Amino acid sequence: MAAGPGTAGPGMEGPGTAGPGMEGPGTAGAGTEGPAHGGEAALEVSWVQGFSNKNLAFINNQTVCYPCGNYILFLDIETKKTRAVQCQAGQVGAFAASANSQVVAFSDRKLNPLIHIYTFPELSKLTELKGDAQLDYTLLAFSFRGPYLASYSSIPEFVLSVWNWQENILLCSESQPGLTGTSLSFNPMNWQQLCFVAESSVSIWRIERSKDEHYLTRHPVELPDNCGTVSPHEDLFFPPFRNDDPYYGPDLPISAIAGLKGEEAETFVPRNCIKTSVHPTAHCWTATSEIYMGCKEGYVLAIDAEQYSVSVLQEKAPPEFVQKITDVVSYVRREVQKKKGSKPSDLQSTALLAMAFCNEGLYAAGREGILMFYHIKDLQYEIKICADISQPISSLMFSPDYTSLLLVTDQGTVYSYRPAHSGEAVKLLDTSSSCFLAADFLTPGNNYCVSVTIIGEVQVWSLEDGTFLSKLNLGIEATSMACCPSSNSVAVGTQIGQICFLDVTKAEAPRVVHRTFLSKLPVLSLHYDQSGKFLIARTTEGHIFILDARPSKLFQVLGYIVLADEVLHLSVFSDLKNDVVEVMVLLNVAEVQQARLEIFRLPSAIITDNDKYVNEQGIFNASDLEKQQYDLDCPLSSAVRLKNNIVYGYCTCTPSICKYQVYGMQSKFGYPSVFSSEEEIPSKQFGSGLLCLSPNGQWLAAAAKDGVLFIYKTSTLDVLAQKHCQSYQGGGIRSMVFSLDGNFILVNGENDCALVCLKWKEIKETEVEQAALYWQSLLDILNKSTSDENSVLTSMAEWNSDPESTSKSLPGTEEDGNITNTDDMTWIGQKTQKVMREETQRFANQKEEVQMGIKKLQETIQKMMHENQQVPDIEKLEHWEFSLDLEELKQVQAEVEEDVARARKEIEMQTLSYCYLRDLIKHDCWDTMCVKERVVKCFHIDCQVSNYPLKERSKEELETLKKVLQAKKQNLEADSETALSEEEGENSAELADGDASHCLNGSLSSQYGGDTSILYHQCDLHTREQKLNQTILLKDIIYKVKAAFNEEFDIVVQKKEQEIARVKERNLKIQEILEQLDLPLEVWEPVLTDDEMPERALAVQDSEVKAEKYMTQEEIEQAERLVRLEMERRLAATDDERPRALNDMMGGVLEIRKEDVLKLDIPPPSFLSRSEDLWTDEEKKIFEEYEKKVKKLNEEKEEYRQFLRSEWNKLEASIKETTKKFDEIVCKLSEKKLKSEMAIYQEELKIVNLIYALLVDEELDTREAGLHKFLMKKKEDKVKVARKVLTAKHGVEAYRGPYREALHEEKSLEHGFIRQFADLPHDLFEELLHLYRHRPETPRTETLLDTANPYVKRSVEDYQDALSLLMKTLDELDSPEHKPSGLDQSLWEHFCLARRNKMESEELVKWKALPLTDIQACLQRRVDENDKMKSELENTFQELTWLKEKKMKLQQNVIVQFLLKQGQVELESTQIPEYSDAVLIDRSVVEELNCALAAQGEKKITAMVEFKDFSKGIIQLEWEHKKMKMQIQDLKEKARDIVILPISKDCQLFLTVHNYESHITQHLAGMEQSLVVMDKLHKKNVKNHQKKVRELKKCIRLKEEANYELSLQLKEMLVAVSERMHIFKAADTRDISEKITRQRYQEIVKQKYLRILIREQEKQRAILLSEAESWKPRTVHII
Repeated sequence: MAAGPGTAGPGMEGPGTAGPGMEGPGTAGAGTEGPAHGGEAALEVSWVQGFSNKNLAFINNQTVCYPCGNYILFLDIETKKTRAVQCQAGQVGAFAASANSQVVAFSDRKLNPLIHIYTFPELSKLTELKGDAQLDYTLLAFSFRGPYLASYSSIPEFVLSVWNWQENILLCSESQPGLTGTSLSFNPMNWQQLCFVAESSVSIWRIERSKDEHYLTRHPVELPDNCGTVSPHEDLFFPPFRNDDPYYGPDLPISAIAGLKGEEAETFVPRNCIKTSVHPTAHCWTATSEIYMGCKEGYVLAIDAEQYSVSVLQEKAPPEFVQKITDVVSYVRREVQKKKGSKPSDLQSTALLAMAFCNEGLYAAGREGILMFYHIKDLQYEIKICADISQPISSLMFSPDYTSLLLVTDQGTVYSYRPAHSGEAVKLLDTSSSCFLAADFLTPGNNYCVSVTIIGEVQVWSLEDGTFLSKLNLGIEATSMACCPSSNSVAVGTQIGQICFLDVTKAEAPRVVHRTFLSKLPVLSLHYDQSGKFLIARTTEGHIFILDARPSKLFQVLGYIVLADEVLHLSVFSDLKNDVVEVMVLLNVAEVQQARLEIFRLPSAIITDNDKYVNEQGIFNASDLEKQQYDLDCPLSSAVRLKNNIVYGYCTCTPSICKYQVYGMQSKFGYPSVFSSEEEIPSKQFGSGLLCLSPNGQWLAAAAKDGVLFIYKTSTLDVLAQKHCQSYQGGGIRSMVFSLDGNFILVNGENDCALVCLKWKEIKETEVEQAALYWQSLLDILNKSTSDENSVLTSMAEWNSDPESTSKSLPGTEEDGNITNTDDMTWIGQKTQKVMREETQRFANQKEEVQMGIKKLQETIQKMMHENQQVPDIEKLEHWEFSLDLEELKQVQAEVEEDVARARKEIEMQTLSYCYLRDLIKHDCWDTMCVKERVVKCFHIDCQVSNYPLKERSKEELETLKKVLQAKKQNLEADSETALSEEEGENSAELADGDASHCLNGSLSSQYGGDTSILYHQCDLHTREQKLNQTILLKDIIYKVKAAFNEEFDIVVQKKEQEIARVKERNLKIQEILEQLDLPLEVWEPVLTDDEMPERALAVQDSEVKAEKYMTQEEIEQAERLVRLEMERRLAATDDERPRALNDMMGGVLEIRKEDVLKLDIPPPSFLSRSEDLWTDEEKKIFEEYEKKVKKLNEEKEEYRQFLRSEWNKLEASIKETTKKFDEIVCKLSEKKLKSEMAIYQEELKIVNLIYALLVDEELDTREAGLHKFLMKKKEDKVKVARKVLTAKHGVEAYRGPYREALHEEKSLEHGFIRQFADLPHDLFEELLHLYRHRPETPRTETLLDTANPYVKRSVEDYQDALSLLMKTLDELDSPEHKPSGLDQSLWEHFCLARRNKMESEELVKWKALPLTDIQACLQRRVDENDKMKSELENTFQELTWLKEKKMKLQQNVIVQFLLKQGQVELESTQIPEYSDAVLIDRSVVEELNCALAAQGEKKITAMVEFKDFSKGIIQLEWEHKKMKMQIQDLKEKARDIVILPISKDCQLFLTVHNYESHITQHLAGMEQSLVVMDKLHKKNVKNHQKKVRELKKCIRLKEEANYELSLQLKEMLVAVSERMHIFKAADTRDISEKITRQRYQEIVKQKYLRILIREQEKQRAILLSEAESWKPRTVHII
C-alpha cells in the first residue's frame, strides 16, 4: 500500500516541530496556546495529515517537504516517516526549500509578514527576514549556490527583493506595480540572474554588485503572439521612420495624436497594435543559462538569458516508422479517453504545466498525465513518452542527486520515476488534494480514525502515528460523515441526498455495503447516539431523518421530522440508564434576532413498533416524541446540551459562550417563554463559532474562524487548554471531535486541507481516569452488540448500483422504505407513492360511482343547452346560466379579466414608450429645426429640389459670432487708414481683377448670399485665434448661403401651391364639360406629396390604421349620439315642401340655362304608337313640325358640344403651359442649388483645412510637452546613473588596491625565491625553479562527482575550501620522494615552505580578482547605460529641435484654396505635375526675375568673351604649375628621408633646445649634487645601521656570556638538587625552606624571560639585515 501524505508523528523532535514539545505560536490573545491563565492542561500535536498541492520540494536526497495548513511537513520517501514545523503566526504563505543548504523558507500571512528560515534536520529556526511587505508574500526562491533568497510580495507593493539569509541582509529590491507573479527562480549557474514569470509576461532580472551595494535591473522578454510569431519590438514613442507630408504635416507618434503626455505617452499602445502574447505555464533553466518555457497555447520557447531573445522550438519530423507507431499510440489513447468520457487530447499541442531539466534533456508534462522527454537540438526537438499516469501533472522535480523524478498531480498523488531505469512511474503518495470535510474515530476509538474529503474520498488512518492505511473514492460529492459506535460502519452524507454506509471492519480495505436515498436535498450533517442505535440525518429545508444505525436492520429509515425554521446545529444526548435519546435542534428565527431550541425524545420503542409513531408518509407525531420548544434571548450559531438540562451556546453577536438552564415547562398562553442566559463567558475568538462536547460531558471544545481550539471545563467554563491548530486565512476550523476515551481530538480546517490530531500533553490524572472510566463503561455496554453487528456487516455484499445486485443485496426493502429497484426514487417519494396507491385501492368503488354520476350530469346539461338554442331569443338563457359552479365561473372570468387588464397595461406601457421615443425624435429632428426639410417637385419631369434644413442658432453661438465680428471690425478700422492711399491707386486694377478676387477667396459664396469681406485673408492665418475666428466666420457664411437659397425655395413652393390651385379651378370646369359631354374620363389633378408636405408624417389618418380601433364605453356612446343627430338632421331636411314642389314641376330650376340644352328633349306625339296609315292630316302636320323641332334641337346640341370640346382643349393647353413653365423654374432652382452646394463645399473645405491645421498644432504641442516630460525624466535617470557610475568607480578603486598589493606581494615572493636559491648549482636551481612554477591539478569535491546534476560548477566558490584543497595537493608534492637529488633536507623544507607561500599568494590573487572583475563589469554596464542615456538625451534634443522647426514651418506654410476655371491650366501630358515644392509668389516677382535673367544673359556673353581672352594666359600658367609640382615632389622626398632618420631623445633636445651645451652642463651639475646628497644620506644610514648592529652584537655577546654562566649554575644546581633528593629520600624529611624555593622559581622565570627576549632580538636582527640587503641594490642604482 502506498504511503499517504506527510504526517507529523509522535517521533518529531526539535523546537518548533509539530509534536511533543512543540512550541506555541507565540501570539497574544486567541493566538496563544498551551495552558491559559490558571489552566491545568496543555495540548500537543500528535500528527498532521493533508496535501494542499501548493508546492513540494526536496530538502535532501531522501526527504521532501511541502506546506499544509499551518505546518511544513517533511516526508522521508524511503521510511515514510514524517516530521513537521508549525508556522507560529498562522497559515503558511509562500514556500521554498534549498537542498544544497538544507534550509526551508516560508512566510506567514499576518499583517507585515515575516520570512522564516529553518534548518534541516535540526528543524530549528535560523533567522527571520523582515521586509516592507504589508499583506503577503506570493513567491520565494533560493539560489542554487550561495546564501541568497528572492521574495516577491503581493498587493499593494509588488516588490521583488533579494536577501542574504545567512547575514539577514536585504541586498536590493525593485517594485513592479500591478504585476502579479506566478513563478520565480534563480539561474543555477549564476545567482545574479532571476527569471520572473507573470500571467502573460516574462522578465529577466540581473543582480549587479558594486562594492557593498547591489542593484536589480529588469530586462523584459518579448514573447511571441498566439500564433507563435516573434515580432520585433516597435518603439511607438520614437518611430524609426518618418513621412513628412507638406499637406498632412509631420508623421507624429500615435501617443501625440491621442493627446497623451508623460508616462501614458511612453507606454501607450493602440488597440490594433496590441497582440495577445502566449501565456507561460512552466519554465526551467539549462546548464547553458538558457530558459525552456512551456505555454498555455502549446508552444515550447527557448529564452536566451544574456541576449533576452526568444525562439520558438519546432518539433523535428520523426522517421516514417516512428510516425506510424506514434499515430497508433495516439489513436489508442484517444479511444481510451473517449470510453472514459474525457475529451481526447493531442500530444503535439499539449500545454506543458511542469518542466525539469537534466543532462540528457528536458522532461515535461501537462494535464494529459503523460511524462514526456524532449530531446532538444538547436531549435528542434523530439518527443519520447516516458510514463502515463492518466492524471493531470502539476509539477516535476528532480532529487538533488538527479536519480529520481517526482511527479505531482492535481489530485494529490505523487509518483516517482527513475530516468536511469526507464520504467513505470511508482506511486509514492496516494492522498487527496481536496479539503477535509469531517473526521471521526472508529470504534472503540483508540486505534483508527476515518476522514472524508469534499470530493467524496474516504481515508482510514492509524491513530497512533497517523499512518495512511487505505482510501475509498465514492465518486459523489460528500457533505457529512459519522462513525457508528455500535459497529465498524461509517455513514457518509452526499450532496444528492444519499447516505453511503461503509464497512471498515478491515481498515486496509473499506467498502460500500449499502446506500439510502432519503430525499433530493443535501445531507448536511450526520449524528449517532452513544449507544449506536439511531442515526440522525439533517438535510436542508428543516428535514431531520431518523434511521436505525444497526447493519442487522439494513439501516432502516424510521421516519422524519419537518421543522419550520432553518436548522443551524444539531446535538444528540444519550441517557444510557433510561435508554432514552434526546435530540436538540438549534433553529434560526428569521423574524427576530433570537435563537430557538427544539428538543424531542427518541424512545427505543420506535424501532420495535415504528408504525405507532409515524403516519403513512413517514412523519413522526410531535406528541409521541415529547417535542418541546424554547426561545433564547441571543442568536446562536451552535449549541450543546448536558445531562442537567444545561445548554451552552455560541453567540453570533458577540464572541461569547452563553449558559442556559432549560425546563420542560410552557407558558400559560401556550407560547414558549424566552430564556435568558444565566452566564455569559467572553471568548477571545472571532467569527461564527462551533461547540463540541466530549463523550463523558466534562470538556467543551469551542472553535471559530480564527483557527484556535479552546477546551473548557463544563462545570465551571474555565479554559482548560487551547491550541492554535488552524488559521483564519484557511477559513478556521470546520469540525472537531473527541475520541471516546478523551485522549485524542481530531480537528480539520475549512479550506487549508489539514487534518490535525491533538493529544493531551499535560492533564490531571483524575480527569484522565474519569474519561477512561466512562469509556470503559461505554465499551461494556457496546460490546454486547458490536461483535454481532460487525459479523452482519462483514457478511453484507458490496454495494453495486446495478438493479440486479441491488435487489439481491437488499431483500424486502420495499416494506422498510429503502431503495430497491429504482435508484432515482427517494425514500420520501416511495412513501408518497405507497400512500397514493393505498388510497386508490381503498376508494376505487366510490371513485367509479362519482365518475358515472358526472358523466350523466354532463349529458343532461348538453341536452338542455341544445334545447335552449331552439327557443326564441326572448326565452333563451345565457350561456353562463348553465354553469353548475357559479363561483368557479366567476373566478375564471376574473382571471381572464385580470389577464386582459395586464395585457392592456403592457400594451399601454409599450405604447407610452413608443410615444416617448417619438417625442424625443420629434424634438431632436423637427422641433429644433427653424427651417424644416422639404422638397419641391416638377409636374412633368423627374426632378426635385430640397431646401436646407436649418437649426436655430443658440445664444452662445450668436454671442461668439458677435465677438468675432467686433474683433474683425476693429482690425479693419486699424488697417483702413493705411489701405486708403493704396486703394486710390489700384481701383482700376481691382475692377480688372474681379475674377482674381474670387480666385484668391477660394469660394463663390459672395455670389450666393455670403459676405466674404469679413473673412481674414487666407495668407494671414498664422495664429490659433485667427484660425478659430475664421472657422466661426466661415460657418456664418455657410448659414447665410443656405438661408438665401431657402428664401428662393419658399417662393417657388408658394408658386407651386398657387399653380395647383389654378389647376384645380380649371379641372372643375373640365369636369363640368366632361359631365355635359357624358364622357367617363379621369382628369389629371396634381397634389403635394409627403416629401413636399413633411408635416403629414406627424399626423396619422384614419385610413392608415388597418386594425380595428379600440373605443371605450364613453366613446361608443358619443359616436351613437352623433349618428342619431345626423339622422334627425336628414329627416328634417326631407320634410321641406317648397324644394320638393320646385323639383317636381320645373326640375328644380326657375329658367332654362344654356348648359341645359343637352338635357332638353322634345316629347313625341301620342299618335306615334299607331300606324302611319291611320294618321289624320292634322296629325301629319303635327309630325312634320315635330321633326323640324327635333332637327333644330339636334343642331343646337351639336354646336354646343363643339363649343364644349374647344373649351376643354383650351383649358388643358393652359394647364400644360403653366405647369411646364413651373418645371423650368424648378430646374433653374436645381441648378442654383448645385452651385450653392458647390460654394458651401468650398467653405467647408476651408473649415476642414483650418480644423486639421489646428489639430496638427495641438498634436505638435502635445508631442512637445511629452518630449519635455520625457527629457526631465531622462535627466533624473541620468543623475541616478551618474551616481551609480561614481559609486562603481569608488568600488573598483577600493578593490583594486588590495588586488595590486596581493599581486605585488606574489611577484616579490618569486623574486625572493630566486635570490634565496641563487647560490645553488645551475642544474639544481633550474630543477627547483621548475618545481616552484609547476601547479598541480585541483581535485574535485564530492559534489563535483555527481555528473547527473547539470548545474554543478567545476570550480569551488569558497576561498577557504579552495585553499584547503590546494594544501591537500601540496602535502603529496612536499613528500621527500619528490625532492631533487643532491638537495639538503633543510633546503627542501625551506623550498616547500616558499612554494606554499607562493601558491597561497597566487590563490589569494585569483580570489581577489573575482570581485574586482564583477565590479569592473558592473562599472562597464553602468558606463554603457550612461552612454545610452546620453544618446537618448541627444536624440530627444534633436527631436525637440526638429519639432520646433516643423511647428514654425507649418505656422508659416499656410494652406491656400484657389478657384481655377476650366481651360486655364493646360498640360502637355495626362500626368499631373508635382507641386509639393512649389512656392506661391506674385506675378511682379516673376517679371522682375525675367528682367534680371535677361541682364544676366548679357553679362554672361561679356564674361564669355573675357574668358576666351583669359584662357590664353591660363595655358602658360599650367606649364609653370607643373614645374612647381615637380619641385614640391622633390621636397617631399627629402622631408621623408629626414623623418625616417633615427633621432634619440638627446637629438630631439639638441634640435629643440637653443643652448644645448649649457643645458647639458646644468643637468650634470644637478645630478652630481643629488648624487652627493644621496651618497651622504646612504653613508649616514649605513653608519646608523652598523652602529645598531654593533650594539646588538654586543648585547648578544653579553647575553651569551650570561647564558653560559647560568648554564654552569644550572648544572651545579642540578647536582645540588640531586644530592638533596638523595638526602631527602635517605633522611625522609619534608621541611624545605620557602625562601630558597621562591628564589629558585624567580631565577627560572627570569631565564624563561631572557630566552623570549633573545628570540625577539634575533627576529629584529633578521629584519635589519634584510633591510640592509634591500638598500644595497638601490644605492648601486643611484650611483
